[in-house]
Amino acid sequence: MQRQFGPQAEKYVSSADHARGESLDRLIEWVKPEAHWRALDVATGGGHTALALAPHVREVVAADVTVEMLAAAERHLRERGVSNVTFCEADAMNLPFGPAEFDLVTCRVAPHHFPDCATFVSEMARVLRAGGVAGMIDNIVPEDPDAAKYINDLEKLRDPSHHWAYPRAEWNAFFERAGFVVERSETFRKARDFDTWSGMMGVTEPLRSRLRGLIVTAPGVAGEALSPEPEAERIRFHLTEVLIVARRPA
Repeated sequence: MQRQFGPQAEKYVSSADHARGESLDRLIEWVKPEAHWRALDVATGGGHTALALAPHVREVVAADVTVEMLAAAERHLRERGVSNVTFCEADAMNLPFGPAEFDLVTCRVAPHHFPDCATFVSEMARVLRAGGVAGMIDNIVPEDPDAAKYINDLEKLRDPSHHWAYPRAEWNAFFERAGFVVERSETFRKARDFDTWSGMMGVTEPLRSRLRGLIVTAPGVAGEALSPEPEAERIRFHLTEVLIVARRPA
């Protein structure tokens, strides 16, 4: 992930797809952040979720495993005049914090890069106080195993740091096994411009052509999930993400 995302850090800061979205607005609405809270944003990327949380809480700790991403996020937030966000290098599966340090833990569109999402969710539970809230957004795939593999293989071809996107039911199971009570969950469809999506990772033209073909000809359930819309030289397609808000029991 460090090799893949370090050179792309500024692209993630300036990415409109990462800066805003219906699911981010809903995350803030559902977690109901309070002014005295201390929040942790795991795998903060360009810092967009930390930026959205900052006006509502006492402090946000923005954590990421990629130093270049943290530096880019910090520049972005400081330029916006945000002063209550601190930045910390951290592995999502081994968070460098003690038990019950936070009132809120968030993570947005990053866990599909993590090699062990069950451990990640357990770490969210560990660093949350009793009664604390977790909010997680990530890309998901259909329950159909063949479609899930097709979409994950496509994502990994574009971005070698992609590990695995899970179906919604498996995410719910991760939270429940970590001792959370899932309070709310919603899925969102995201239209993506192919050129922008492939350009985020700086892929070569031969690989871009291959990815384009795999999207346009995606079979069965995978094709239904991606729903490509070829328009002359440009292609739009769709990804699906889930928002889960869960609480650590008091």
